[in-house]
Amino acid sequence: MRTLSLIIGLLAIVFISASMSTDSPHGKNFNVPCEQCHSSKGWTLDKAIYSFDHNSTTLPLVGEHQTVECRLCHKTLIFSEAKTECFECHTDIHEQSVGPDCGRCHTPASWIINNINEIHRQTRFPLLGPHYTSDCSGCHKSASLLRFEPLGIECVDCHLEDYNATTDPSHTQGNFSTNCLECHIFNSFTWSGSGFDHTFFPLTQAHAIGNCQECHTGGNYTGLSAECYSCHQDNYNTALNPPHASNNFPVTCGECHTTNPGWKPATFTNHNQYYLLEGAHAEIASDCFACHQNDYANTPNTCVGCHIDEYNQTTNPPHVSAQFSTECSSCHSQSSWSPATFDHDNQFFPIYSGKHVGTWTSCADCHTNPGSLVTFSCIDCHEHEKPKTDEEHQEVSGYQYTSEACFACHPTGDAEGSFNHASSNFPLTGAHTTVVCGDCHTSGYAGTPTDCAACHINAYNQTTNPNHASLSIAQTCATCHTTNPGWNPATFPNHNDYYVLQGAHVSIANECSSCHNGNYTTTPNTCVGCHLDDYNQTQNPPHASAQFSTDCLTCHNQNAWSPSTFDHDGQYFPIYSGKHQGEWNLCTDCHTNPTNYTVFSCIDCHEHNQADMDAEHSGVPGYSYNSIACYNCHPNGDSGGDKMFAPTLDRIPK
Repeated sequence: MRTLSLIIGLLAIVFISASMSTDSPHGKNFNVPCEQCHSSKGWTLDKAIYSFDHNSTTLPLVGEHQTVECRLCHKTLIFSEAKTECFECHTDIHEQSVGPDCGRCHTPASWIINNINEIHRQTRFPLLGPHYTSDCSGCHKSASLLRFEPLGIECVDCHLEDYNATTDPSHTQGNFSTNCLECHIFNSFTWSGSGFDHTFFPLTQAHAIGNCQECHTGGNYTGLSAECYSCHQDNYNTALNPPHASNNFPVTCGECHTTNPGWKPATFTNHNQYYLLEGAHAEIASDCFACHQNDYANTPNTCVGCHIDEYNQTTNPPHVSAQFSTECSSCHSQSSWSPATFDHDNQFFPIYSGKHVGTWTSCADCHTNPGSLVTFSCIDCHEHEKPKTDEEHQEVSGYQYTSEACFACHPTGDAEGSFNHASSNFPLTGAHTTVVCGDCHTSGYAGTPTDCAACHINAYNQTTNPNHASLSIAQTCATCHTTNPGWNPATFPNHNDYYVLQGAHVSIANECSSCHNGNYTTTPNTCVGCHLDDYNQTQNPPHASAQFSTDCLTCHNQNAWSPSTFDHDGQYFPIYSGKHQGEWNLCTDCHTNPTNYTVFSCIDCHEHNQADMDAEHSGVPGYSYNSIACYNCHPNGDSGGDKMFAPTLDRIPK
């Protein structure tokens, strides 16, 4: 019995050892503990204890995969044999027309696609305008409606029938370009009306017509000149007020006229060649009737020729009776009649200030000869004072009781001395003529300074627009200001110390408000700071959507926006020279994504047979049939000389 028990024990040990060494039915490298799926109840999957984390595998269970029966994917007990690629389990209903990567369009949650427009933006043809709402099968036609073969990206590739069927105008008879974008707007939902791009000749104001035949007579839509004169020659020849033809006016109508109906209002930009418009005349430069009275042939060009009524009717002083010069500019400026440069108080004698203010009624009170204002009288008013005056001047050598002698010694009409400020080293002009002496002579008359800052340092320190002190603007006030009241108008001759005015800025150097708008403290000093609207509104090319640099000086100068220095040939690719010269019309011919100019296409225009290209480049390392590869090997667009150039992505223009 002991021997039998020993034999049975040995057999049990052998059996257990053999069982432990048996391979797993799930494969040699399957190391998941059995108890995660099985229990002692049997080898059947025990869902009560099932704890295997499928998300730790190469195919996490998400979406619809969470509800799928295991056996649908795991055809055998060797789980590693299960397929992980979509196309390995799912039938390709698109028949390989979109490639094997189902994840490009679909998710495990559903076969329904909700972001087809986002997907399409990754292709050469983003869906814009009417294409955004179109049904896929409208373009990708097939028997199953599920094949999405690549299509051409040119409008005519899909719309050739529209091109051929168009009769108003006939595109085929007119030999119109098949590049639809030359006339039609890509984003428009119609071919005509608002869908027609007439920006090459904007239809505004009087040109905003609904009948194309008014300009395109005889159904001719090609070769029509955009010059005004080509359509309006009769208007030019028959214009009589002024007569355009006999005066040899330029035939570039846009110099004077806009597209407003009736040719009005008009400007006359070269008016200064006939008569210089300054001051008040500049303000009415657009009000031609004010001077011409609808007669542009015989308008005088002297002041008195237009202003004789003002001269004749002026009584204070009476210009006619006093025989004032009819050369108005000798006293007046073109800005206004008043103030005039006839400054009686400072130039001659104080009658609006001092002891004589209010003691006279008319010029004739002193100027006793109405025919000559050079003649004046002092003693006619002061005759009763002669005995006393003679007595007071007994010690005055050369004393005479005459008007001229009175004025020579008492130029201000004051008995206290004969000092004449006008003959000093500080003549009183402008706002100084109304200042009380004590305002400047606060410590007596001796040693009174004559430099502006000595009296006006508080005004300098308190000025904030601009802040003179913080900007260290020079205290030599006369550099910018005159003695006019209120410190205005002022100039800023040292503007270049803060911001250099060059080019077009020089022409508006005196038009401070053009840049400052009354605020001289926060004016930007970068181009885009003032010209952001120009940047945003530019469409050819569209700066904002193309993400052009806002550093305007990289392409433009300060003289004008155009011509610019965007060197496409030198910086990126020769399109104005070499083989591509004259082979394109619009930027979008090559830059197929109008919102991103870093995207470009070569193979759209150069659609060679790919099989031939593949054979021709069989010895070229890294060859690939795509636009980027074309550019990397042929950066100059030439088929010779650089074929073997190894493609490098750093040659793609950024």
